[in-house]
Amino acid sequence: MEVSPVQEPTNKQLRRGPSTRATQQSKIQNQEKPGSARKRKAEVPQRQVPPPPPPPQKSDSAVIVLASLQKGEKPVKKCRYRPGSRALMEIRRYQESTNLLLRKRSFARLVREVCKQMFLMDYRWQGIAITALQEAAEAFLVRLFQDSYLCSLHAKRVTLFSRDVQLARRIRGPEDRV
Repeated sequence: MEVSPVQEPTNKQLRRGPSTRATQQSKIQNQEKPGSARKRKAEVPQRQVPPPPPPPQKSDSAVIVLASLQKGEKPVKKCRYRPGSRALMEIRRYQESTNLLLRKRSFARLVREVCKQMFLMDYRWQGIAITALQEAAEAFLVRLFQDSYLCSLHAKRVTLFSRDVQLARRIRGPEDRV
């Protein structure tokens, strides 16, 4: 009777995968023997590709409108102010605040530029001196616009024109001019 060195795998073994004897032999062959030097490839760092940016998301109002449309409801409209009410809110906000309206850096730059043009020298300024100048300049402008607006109201207009500002400066006289 002849015995074959390799047995044919059964159906059960085919379903499970390769036979255990074959896998054990391949593991033994793949193991390194002690003392044998095997050349290894130098590891090259993989370039990491950044993930693609997420798709732009819709704003909250658009999401609310889409959700309500899917339910069969009417779209929710964003609250809009009547014409002029936003301007009145802005006027009220500026009247209530005592903060300076002009930017400090740009005003300081303007002061230094004017000083250099008038005196042909660069002067050094203290921060408190520039702040005092800025407060005086803003107070002057506020009073000028108040008087100019009164001139426009006298002309039975609500809109402020440049000629109203010129008239207000002319009425004030030469001592109030800059």
